[in-house]
Amino acid sequence: MNTASDSAAPHRWLTPEEQRIWRAYLHATTLLEDHLDRQLQRDAGMPHIYYGLLVFLAEAPRRRLRMTELAMLAKITRSRLSHAIARLEKSGWVRRENCPSDKRGQFAVLTEEGATVLGRTAPGHIVAVRQALFERLSPEQQKALGEIMEIVAEGLQPDEEGADLPWLR
Repeated sequence: MNTASDSAAPHRWLTPEEQRIWRAYLHATTLLEDHLDRQLQRDAGMPHIYYGLLVFLAEAPRRRLRMTELAMLAKITRSRLSHAIARLEKSGWVRRENCPSDKRGQFAVLTEEGATVLGRTAPGHIVAVRQALFERLSPEQQKALGEIMEIVAEGLQPDEEGADLPWLR
């Protein structure tokens, strides 16, 4: 009887140093996301992911993006985006518009109220990000972190046809 362990290549376990780095990364990213979520819930009653969606819309031409493009920018599934946009619509911060050139397509549009909330929330969020991340790192460490994260993201976002990426699900 063949089992997965019989046919699989031998495991290459993490070295103690790799394990230390991996766990430090997990701990830091989990704590950072929690810190930013708590700040945004306290200041604006929204989770970090919703804030990010509002930022992408604010930066877009005419404050509107196709839902598929917004999912890609946010690196989330279409169903998670649809749920988030529904919640943002209930708050009056976003509205959906049908796409005239594609009957199945929709745009997410940042409303005036959404822009106001974003403008009111951004200063506190920037302070939280600076205190939690940038003020703890030297300029050299900041540069290295940016380069490292770009390399990791590139490796996890292949260009080939049929890639299993969140916004394609």
